[in-house]
Amino acid sequence: MAAEMRESVPGAPRISDATLRDSAHMAGVEFAPKDAAAIADLLVRTGVDRVEVGMVSGPGARDADLIRATHEAVGPERSITLVVVRDRRQVATALDEARRLGVRNVMCSLPTSAWHAELKLGSTSLKLLQALARSAISQAKDRGFHVTFSGEDGARTPTDRLLPYATTGFQAGADRFRLAETVSCLSPWQMQELIAHLVAIEGSEIEVHSHNMLGMAVANSLAAVRAGARWVSATVGGIGERGGNTPLAELLTALRVLHADTRFDLTHLTELSRLALGSSGLGDAFQPGPVTWHAFAYELAGQLSHPEAYETLPAELVGNERRLRVRSRLTPALVSWALADSGLDVDVESFTAWLIEKQQRDGNPLLDQDALRRAAAVFPSV
Repeated sequence: MAAEMRESVPGAPRISDATLRDSAHMAGVEFAPKDAAAIADLLVRTGVDRVEVGMVSGPGARDADLIRATHEAVGPERSITLVVVRDRRQVATALDEARRLGVRNVMCSLPTSAWHAELKLGSTSLKLLQALARSAISQAKDRGFHVTFSGEDGARTPTDRLLPYATTGFQAGADRFRLAETVSCLSPWQMQELIAHLVAIEGSEIEVHSHNMLGMAVANSLAAVRAGARWVSATVGGIGERGGNTPLAELLTALRVLHADTRFDLTHLTELSRLALGSSGLGDAFQPGPVTWHAFAYELAGQLSHPEAYETLPAELVGNERRLRVRSRLTPALVSWALADSGLDVDVESFTAWLIEKQQRDGNPLLDQDALRRAAAVFPSV
């Protein structure tokens, strides 16, 4: 009976895994290059097509060692790196840095919802967004990259804004569009309807990247595939910012059980989970969803200052709380947020530089807001 209930694989989706990229947004989680190499190797042996690793926004990329380690493990052709897009000049320097690192596949990340565009680009203008997409994609293609372009917060972007943006990207020469359900908000049937609009764009190739705050990331990913998406983005154990991402093991086993998809070697999944969750410090207790310690944890000042732009529901609604958790990704903006209303009077730039050096000496222990304030309290006397 179970076999009779199976459906054929609708389009046999290809899989990209964002463990080594989206984890950088997960408060306090960082991978060492050797762990990244081991994870990338296991992902490719499992059958994952692309290993997404690191972010580049300009010269001196923080994730350079992670990117190099992944390239050495699985080759640059099996890797893809996110390039942050904020303006024409900035993306040129970011693309040059990516090329210096040997990257061959890039994902140009642009915020599509009016909410996120206002926060990150300083404007809600669709024309500006389209101009940035055209510029970034054409610059990337001119440098010889395979180009995926994203719709950050795309799931909350109205179709009369999202579809012209996606169309512009393909017309500029992009190879693939990633719809990011940055803030979990769609039901599977809504996801299916939205993807159907995107796949109708001439020359389109669509990928879906869902977050799991509502526990529907796998269901939404399968719905996207049913509608014609050709790629699904996942992470090992559902690792990722806030409520986590589409968990790889659940996605692949769902494809096997529901669609008789035998393309993947599932024997590596347990080892992958133990390696990724162990080396990241999350351990076996990691679970996605809104009641976990990490669901409302942040290490970016913009997310702490504007949590409503990133949260499916407020922390207080489920009895949880917002918190800061950071290791080596300290910035003056983050420190300023942590010290606000504390009564501590320190030079933020000097204190941040001092604390970064101290963190490096101490092996980058995890910091929260209280730890930052304790350090600031003794800084003048150090």
